[in-house]
Amino acid sequence: MTNTTSPAPQTPQERAKLARRAAIASLVGTAVEWYDYFIFGTASALVFGPLFFPNPDDPILGTLSAFAVFGVGFVARPLGAVVFGHFGDKFGRKVALITTLMLMGVSTFLIGLLPTADQIGLWAAAMLVVLRLAQGFAVGGEWGGASLVAVEYAPENKRGAYGSFPQIGNAVGLVCSTAIFAVISLLPDEQLFSWGWRIPFLLSAVLIVVGLFIRFKLTETPSFQAAQARLVTERDSAKAKEKMPLAELFKNFKKPLLLAMGMRLGEAVFGYIVLTIGLTFVENYTDIPRTHVLIASSIAAGFAIYTYYFFGKYSDRIGRRKVFIGGSLFGAAVVFPFFWILAAENILLMYVIYTLAYAVGVGAVYGVEPAFFSELFGTKVRYTGVSLAAQIPSILIGFWPMLATALFAATDGDPWPIAALTVVSLGIGLLCAYLAPETNRSNIDEVGEEVR
Repeated sequence: MTNTTSPAPQTPQERAKLARRAAIASLVGTAVEWYDYFIFGTASALVFGPLFFPNPDDPILGTLSAFAVFGVGFVARPLGAVVFGHFGDKFGRKVALITTLMLMGVSTFLIGLLPTADQIGLWAAAMLVVLRLAQGFAVGGEWGGASLVAVEYAPENKRGAYGSFPQIGNAVGLVCSTAIFAVISLLPDEQLFSWGWRIPFLLSAVLIVVGLFIRFKLTETPSFQAAQARLVTERDSAKAKEKMPLAELFKNFKKPLLLAMGMRLGEAVFGYIVLTIGLTFVENYTDIPRTHVLIASSIAAGFAIYTYYFFGKYSDRIGRRKVFIGGSLFGAAVVFPFFWILAAENILLMYVIYTLAYAVGVGAVYGVEPAFFSELFGTKVRYTGVSLAAQIPSILIGFWPMLATALFAATDGDPWPIAALTVVSLGIGLLCAYLAPETNRSNIDEVGEEVR
């Protein structure tokens, strides 16, 4: 298989134009992809339990089963990271990103057409699992590629700012998914559970067309083209064999991989408190209307659109490590008050804590990850390294909402164990950030060259 690339931009103006195009393409494509993914998490908390795992005697068990399927998608993510990472490192970022978007879109649309357990019994749940696995496989290769396209095209002193664009896409996807479910949740339960829940999934078809149109206009990044040019000049076949992305990653980049995985673990465990676990707690153990939580999530994600960029840009000035550590400390400080406010059923404070937790706590750590992680790996293993760093912890993270739901059931809604586990996870991420090198002034094209 051969790779064809467009000529690298020759002038600063050309590169700046392509950098802006790459950032927008990363934002739009990621927004579409994460919209698809987030609607599954919201549906798991609200409707998938009774639709696919009905249990009239104890509805929380149906929700628990739905979150188990939600977790299954995370199991497929590392495999997607390996497959798409390999092709992205060997043959180019563009083809991998187009494939992930198409696979995610088809899977999500088909979920909206699924018959329910009342119609075909256990086969409904089985088909839901298969489509969830396809979603997870696609996401495994999505985030790493979108991050690299933005970061590798960015001006050297603006990688944090440009790298925040796929994270902004994540927030846009969350805003769209929670906003549409906030509207759909206003339907009477009979209509919501019969046809209303299908609308967010079917709408993804329109969004996928937009995302594909944007991504087909992408060109390969200068960093990848430079790496390909160096590869052409190599004549030592033994040396070429060493440079299979996965093999070289585990040979020369084990420490960066482990540190990035630890940072990802802390960020994601805390993030899912806001994304799904808070909604589960409210739905089952408070009298707060679910629509308020969905609106609060949308508002928080709306603020995050700005804070992701702010923290990414700020990390260009003061360093990735300082911003990440600050966000981890803030998250640990607000996780217990988050549940106290929900339990008190104070709706005004609920809006405030949702916004602070997500826009500031998650915003600081998630906003710097694309640049931070990309700068830890060499160009020819970067897609694989960044993807695996994000997706290997997903095997644990994916079952976090299910574990939290089980802990709620075991403690009759006491959130203390869940908050404590979140603080521990944030501590792991903080420690890994402290041990990682500061990378904001590094030359991204020279990372790892000394080990070749």
